[in-house]
Amino acid sequence: MISIGTLTPQDRPAWEALFRAYNDFYETTLPQDTYDRAWTEFQASERMHALVARVDGRLAGIVHFLVHPSTTEGDVCYLEDLFTAPDARGQGVGRALIGAVADWARARGCTRVYWHTKFDNATARRLYDKVAENEGFIQYVITF
Repeated sequence: MISIGTLTPQDRPAWEALFRAYNDFYETTLPQDTYDRAWTEFQASERMHALVARVDGRLAGIVHFLVHPSTTEGDVCYLEDLFTAPDARGQGVGRALIGAVADWARARGCTRVYWHTKFDNATARRLYDKVAENEGFIQYVITF
């Protein structure tokens, strides 16, 4: 059974392991202070938010998200990071986390939830195509 909840202070090691695995998947190496800053933001849950999925009491997935204003509609929710532990995939963890973010955003008056993924992330896209609409946008980035 999957249960969705907020991060607790005791979750730090398991959360960080999952977040590091997420970044490894995207071939991104982050300094420790990035993990520390994110953890602090998620504990405050004011600007950035996190939910976790537990399977049999063990952290099996994480999702990070934030709300921002839009020029053409009400506030929108950006789902920034979503990761399921490899041994928990195929059990509905990702779907449950997306649903929980959608519920959270709807309850706070957001008009939509959106996210990005790499075009070649076929495994994730199979789920995303079932729970959301691909509107065909391409992302451009200027990195500093």
